[in-house]
This record gives sequence, structure tokens and C-alpha cells, in this order.
Amino acid sequence: MSGLTTDDIRGRAEQYVRWDPNATTRDAVRSMLDSNDNVGLAKLMSTRLAFGTAGLRGKMGPGYHAMNDLVVVQTTQGLAAYLESTFGTDLAHSRGVAIGYDHRATPDGSLSSKQFGVYAAAVLLERGFKVYLLESSGFAATPIVAYCTLAKKCAAGIMVTASHNPKEDCGYKVYWDNGAQIIPPNDMGIASAILAALQPWKAYDLEAVRKHPNCVDPTNEIADQYFQKAASSACFHAGKHVDWNAQKNRLKIVYTAMHGVGHQWCIRSFDSFGLTPFFPVEAQVEPDPLFPTVTFPNPEEGKGALLLSIETAETVKADIILANDPDADRLAVAERVGDTKEWKIFTGNEIGCLLGHWAWFNHEANGGTGENAVMLCSTVSSLILKAMAKKEGFVFEDTMTGFKFMGNRTEELEKEGKTVLFAYEEAIGFCFGNIVRDKDGVVASAVFAEMAQYLRHEKGVSVSDHLKSLYEKYGYFASYNGYFYWNENSTVDALFRTLRNGGNYQLRCGPYVIENVRDLTGDGYDSGRKTFKPLLPCSSSDMITYYFRNGCVCTFRLSGTEPKLKYYIELSATDPSLAASMVVEMGKFLIEHMLQPEKNGLK
Repeated sequence: MSGLTTDDIRGRAEQYVRWDPNATTRDAVRSMLDSNDNVGLAKLMSTRLAFGTAGLRGKMGPGYHAMNDLVVVQTTQGLAAYLESTFGTDLAHSRGVAIGYDHRATPDGSLSSKQFGVYAAAVLLERGFKVYLLESSGFAATPIVAYCTLAKKCAAGIMVTASHNPKEDCGYKVYWDNGAQIIPPNDMGIASAILAALQPWKAYDLEAVRKHPNCVDPTNEIADQYFQKAASSACFHAGKHVDWNAQKNRLKIVYTAMHGVGHQWCIRSFDSFGLTPFFPVEAQVEPDPLFPTVTFPNPEEGKGALLLSIETAETVKADIILANDPDADRLAVAERVGDTKEWKIFTGNEIGCLLGHWAWFNHEANGGTGENAVMLCSTVSSLILKAMAKKEGFVFEDTMTGFKFMGNRTEELEKEGKTVLFAYEEAIGFCFGNIVRDKDGVVASAVFAEMAQYLRHEKGVSVSDHLKSLYEKYGYFASYNGYFYWNENSTVDALFRTLRNGGNYQLRCGPYVIENVRDLTGDGYDSGRKTFKPLLPCSSSDMITYYFRNGCVCTFRLSGTEPKLKYYIELSATDPSLAASMVVEMGKFLIEHMLQPEKNGLK
């Protein structure tokens, strides 16, 4: 109970009941007070849902440790106060805040992304902010909010979504005025401001939000601008689409929104590129907060999440499957293997390689050079872009894990006169061009479709065959990635303490020699630098990378949004089968001997 007494917990619960505007969650806590369910109250009240790397994300329900109306009100009050102190009250108010929300909701409808978004708008409007509430098209896709924040020169943006998390979850994602997700020190500043603004400033009237003179809905205007910019900057072969579509062997594409918000946005994305419409997975077209046909609404989960997509593809005899996650900022891809019923599901690193090369190919074809061209990826993603950059002459950089770092680095590079062609993370997140400064599954879906059609009709090859040719040119990079769930903080804390060994990091694991260790936690450590200080910024979240003599790179880190310990192991070789077998063999050995899953309770 974090050192709190039962009286402390009950006091917090009584406070919650006084402040919560939602009858359902308020009554749930009052019932626990009346029945003296102090154990249950401790779970809800002893800690707050932390505002951190992804804003807020957690289960919807009553109490300070969950996503609910009161927590959203408190969070928005803190954000409002922080924006005023950072920009000055008048400028923060006039620049305003963009707000969008997805379709998430509890089964009884008492809590929902929509309601959270409107509460956020109510707080900001009452404080004097202009609010751009993106709702005339129904639910917003995350990239639309990111674009609106930048296009309207807002002080900040809010997207209410839990992205690909389980259906019980919701979240509150914050963009800064540069259109990128918040990073330190702003995230910590907002977190502190929230704690200083916990008592609701007033009883907020949701009915008055849309009538408020400072509340505008620019959805149509923003969507038109977004798709026009996508077509002008990310579509390279529009003049050939009519000919491609007329051919008998035209490419057939199946698309799924995974019960999320992406369907209507991807229709427009394909249309803006002039592409042949895709075949939708009908059972997953409409936004549905219950996600009835998928256990986990995350296309990154692979074949299990794509079963209905594959069924649809078999029915219409499609060649390609594209899948967005529920808020449409990620993209998964599968391709039919020849004339069989087998499907290759591309990894995030493989899609990153394909789209990265596509960006460079078209940049160069249009007279661009590598001098000021840059590509980015997160430090746990494949080094294939680094190899590509070395051979082609453009600039490559890696960043800390998360698109917030790539988005903010993009802004810095653009101020230096550089052009960021492409950025990606292995967790199927891709940003093509300069449309937004966050991952964008809506534009990426159309870009991938155009690339696949070009490869078929202009080169006569499949996407898979093209990927093989890229590996032949730049080297074979084989990955062994995955994750374990953990249940107790103490377990993973002890594991990472063991890996650090008081600063005496291990330099061998069985037959494998470690040449360098980089720890991006706390003050940081990098044995490969004279100062022992890493180039990349450090954080409070555990993340250690080992560089082996045989070229293998292995990273262990904790997820910032889920109770997962993730591992990323990559090894390159001149032969694909050798690279694949070596990375599996070595990966299993490293996990067994360094993480020791059974001993440390990892599942």
C-alpha cells in the first residue's frame, strides 16, 4: 500500500467520491467504502496512474490507478497549467490544443475515449484555450491529430487512445507544439503540474463544449490538407496507376482496420494516391470497442491476428494484406507466397527495409542526393538502414526507442536543412516523408500498396523477391525478437541489477564474447566511449545493449506501456540461412543464460 494506512486509503477514496463527475465509477468506489472493502480500495487508490512516456495508458475503471473521467480532468488541468507556464497564458490560449479520440469504451458505455476527449475539451475551454475538436468524421486516427497539431500551430495535441492495447484499456497521448510526442523535460513537467492541480477547478459541462465559441471542428479542412500533402510528397508514380489497374494481373489488396478507426481514413489514402480500392475485411470494418473477432487487437501479433484477413484474401484471391492497429498509426503487411495458400507476414524490420529503400529509390530518381538526406530508426530496430546508408551515401541515425524521439529529432534535422526521408521502429511503426512527426499507418498503407504495384508491373517481382534482392545488396540481417510478461517490479529490478553487477558488466556469455556494453538507464554507461557516457539520452526505464565480437547486437529493455520485458537480437551474414540459424541459436542461448526466465518469473 506504498506506506499508506487504511485511513489514508479511505480518505483518498472519499476524496475521489467527492470529485468524480461519473456516477458509475463514483458509485463503485462509494460501494467499496460502504462495504469496508479496504483491500479493493487500496488497489484503486494507493498509487496514481503514472503520466509518463506515452502520457497515460491503463485499464478503464474507478480509482486513481485507472483511466476515468476524473483522472482525465486532473490530467488536462495539469497540462493546461503547464502550457500556460511554458508559453505564457495568452499565447497558450490563442494557439490552442488539438483533440481527437478513438472508439474505446467499457461494455456499459459509462467510460469511453469520446467522453474523455470531450472532458479534456471542457477543461481547456473553461480555462480560456482554443480547442480544435476533431470529430465530424466520427473517430479520429492518431496521425490526423498529430498533423492537426502541427498544421494549426497548436501549443499541444491530445489523442485519446490505447493504440493496440487490450480492449479494457484506454490512454491519453500528448503532442507538443512541434507535432511530435512529448519528451523530457516536458513529460516530467506535465506530470508535476498534474499533481498540483488534482482538485477539479469546477463542475465541467459537457453539453456546453460544442456550443463554446472557442471550440471548432476542423476535421474536413485538416483531412483535405493531410491527404493532399500525402499525395504530393509520398506518391511517386500516380501517372502509371491507371495502366497498372487496367492490367489483367493487377494487384489485389485486402485491408483490415482491426475493429479500429482506420477504414475510412485508408479509403481516402488509397483514393488520394489514385490506387485501386482495397477489399475490406467486412467483419472488422466498423469501430467496435469489444474487438469481437480478435483476442489482441494488435496486428503485430502475427498470423493469429490476421486470420480473418487471410480468409478474405483467399476468397478474393488477393496478393497483399495490409492491417492497421486500432488507432491506425501502425501497419502490418503479409504477401501470398507464389500461387500457394501460404502467407509471408513481414516483420517490422523487413517493412522498414522495404520502405526505406523505396524512399531512397524515389528520392534519387527525382534528382535527390544523399548529402542532406537522412533516415532514422530506433536503436532496437535493424541495422539494415545503416548498411543501406553506407552504400548509398545518405545519412543514418538511430535514436532512443519510441517515435517521440524520432519525431523530435526530425524537427532538429529539418532546422539544420536536412530532409528526413523515412523513420521507423521495428514494432511496425513507420513515418514516410514530412507529413507528420509520428508513426502513420494511414499514409504507410498507401505507400506500401504503390510500391507493391510498382514492383509487380514495372519490375515483374513480388515484394518478397524484392526484399531478397535488397538483402543481397546490403547484407542479410536476421532478427530474433520477442518478449516476456512480468508480474512484480521487484523481479525485473533484481534481474537488471544482476545484469549490471554493480557496474562490472559481464563480457562473455558462454562461448560468445561481448566487446561493448551500453546501458541507457539512469546516468548511463557505454564501455565503447572514452567518457563512458552514451551518445543517446538516458531514462529511468531499464535498457541494456550488448555488442558481441561476432557482430551480434542484443538489447533487453522494459516496455513503457505494458508489463513486458522485450528482447531484440540481430545478427548479419552474407548467407541468409546462416544468418537465420545463427541468430536463433545464439538468441536462445542468451535468453536462457542472461535472462533466466524461469528463475526470474518471466512468462
